[in-house]
Amino acid sequence: MNVDGIKETAAKAPLIGVGTIGDFIREQRQQAQVSLRQLSKLAGVSNPYLSQVERGLRKPSAEILQQIAKGLRISAEQLYVRAGILEDRPGGSELIPAILADQGLTERQKNVLVEIYESFRRENRAAGLDPTPAAARPNAADAAS
Repeated sequence: MNVDGIKETAAKAPLIGVGTIGDFIREQRQQAQVSLRQLSKLAGVSNPYLSQVERGLRKPSAEILQQIAKGLRISAEQLYVRAGILEDRPGGSELIPAILADQGLTERQKNVLVEIYESFRRENRAAGLDPTPAAARPNAADAAS
């Protein structure tokens, strides 16, 4: 799925579960020990807007989700799945959240592990070794953050 496809899907997504994405963003921000103001600067979005997203009052676009993911140093794909823009893909769907939730790792260590895992997945897709059906996988360039 390309960026335009993600935008189109996001525009059509129902408002159900909007609070879920906000809760997830808040949880990730708190785990990273980043204030709302710091994340708004890192993501390039206004502090009031980000606050409204976290409270479920605003539905962020795919572009805003990507900026927030970069600010949090997590995969944009995770946010797209939480927002209902992408379907969760099988095989490893629990691994990244488990790494991010591990209190025994520093944020830097978590980010390195996720980047290594995602690079292996991209290599395997490029080599045709990914057993995930093509219809279930996002375009690797769009999923990278």
